[in-house]
Amino acid sequence: MKKTLFILFLFSIGLNAQEVDYSQKVATIDSTIATLYSVISGDKGKERNWDLFQYLFKKDAKLIVTGKNEKKETTLKYMSSEEYIESSGRWIVENGFYELELKRETQTFGNITHVLSTYEGFTTKKDKKSLLRGINSIQLFNDGKRWWIVNLLWKQESNTNPIPEAYLPKK
Repeated sequence: MKKTLFILFLFSIGLNAQEVDYSQKVATIDSTIATLYSVISGDKGKERNWDLFQYLFKKDAKLIVTGKNEKKETTLKYMSSEEYIESSGRWIVENGFYELELKRETQTFGNITHVLSTYEGFTTKKDKKSLLRGINSIQLFNDGKRWWIVNLLWKQESNTNPIPEAYLPKK
């Protein structure tokens, strides 16, 4: 009996040691957006905190990328946070990736917020020229306890579709 109680005690300590309090990461709109960018950013070979990444998103939230398919048609690809990790997580870690916010426009009504966040991506912190740029359209919801990302739609800049000056920082 003592052995069983001791094993249960060790098991409960192990579970508590693995629990992490991420509440400050989603306490404000700013902290939620900053966490989104920081959690996918890191050096080549550095594992990302995918638990924290998933913590940002409400159940059934969608990550949606727009782009062109093989037929040059404009399309959308819908992903869950898990599907994003499966499709992009390995590349991000194997190649190194830093995504930095350049400018943000925020509109809030009650407990819903829409953020247009212009970003640029680099392979390392030392890169002078960005690998890519684009705009994230982020919808957030506050349930009275925290902010949740409910949708994240993004488009990368291209030669035929540059980012408008209005969405870039003033020079």
